[in-house]
Amino acid sequence: MRPECQRCPSLGTNGDSAARCMPGRLYRRPSSAYRVGAEGKAEPSEDPVDETRRNFLKLVAVAGVVGAIGGGLGAAFEYAGRPPVVGLSSYPTVQLLDLDGSVLTASKVMAEYNVTTSDVLSFNYPLANEPNQLINLAPPTGGSGGATQVKGGVGPKGSIVAFSAICQHLGCMAPSIAFYPAGTCSQRFGSLAFYIHCSCHGSTYDPTEGASNLTGPATRPLPQVTLEWHSSDDSLWAVGVTGPPVMGHSNTLQGGIGVSALSQLQRQSPVVLCNFP
Repeated sequence: MRPECQRCPSLGTNGDSAARCMPGRLYRRPSSAYRVGAEGKAEPSEDPVDETRRNFLKLVAVAGVVGAIGGGLGAAFEYAGRPPVVGLSSYPTVQLLDLDGSVLTASKVMAEYNVTTSDVLSFNYPLANEPNQLINLAPPTGGSGGATQVKGGVGPKGSIVAFSAICQHLGCMAPSIAFYPAGTCSQRFGSLAFYIHCSCHGSTYDPTEGASNLTGPATRPLPQVTLEWHSSDDSLWAVGVTGPPVMGHSNTLQGGIGVSALSQLQRQSPVVLCNFP
């Protein structure tokens, strides 16, 4: 009989062996733990199983599996936690509405809003989280000052413009950035007594020249909304944006949900602070 095998031991007085084996069957002992001595007796082997090494290898194997699973789960959770890239593939054509929800016409803008209007009149375009300020630079009826036929201006006098209401410095939004009519602050820039000013850090822009920079710390102009005036029905439409991307967005079309086919004006009181660098 091979030394590593033995028959089932005879039943003890308490019958324990019968619960573990059946008579007549051979049962194998771990061969690595014993060897046959000179007298034919089974002696402990000189090369017992290295349990420490075995346990270490098991630990490495388990750690590898857990690491692979954990890495996969981590990547999955990271992907799930990352907001999806949303936006538009092109600029939509959006009709503008007045404060009361009626169709906004150039005639209403000329009659109700002009270069002396200090309230912020904002609308969202092309994304729902991109506010813009609508400005009419024409003087009031019978008045003087203001500007007409400006860069990007539309309407009967080419004086209606719209620019991003998010400052290009650190992203302060309207009403912190707003149009300042002449006399709001004593500061002038050449002959220009009105401008767009951000009360957060003092950046100032020229609305007659595509919101170019007058004072820093902003170094880029405000994005300008391309407006269309349909003289046939006097309606006003937003159809695009020119200039650099809106502050905080990789580009003006990405980073939010697109607006609907209509965008309504909202009125806010500006935060006025005459701080200039």
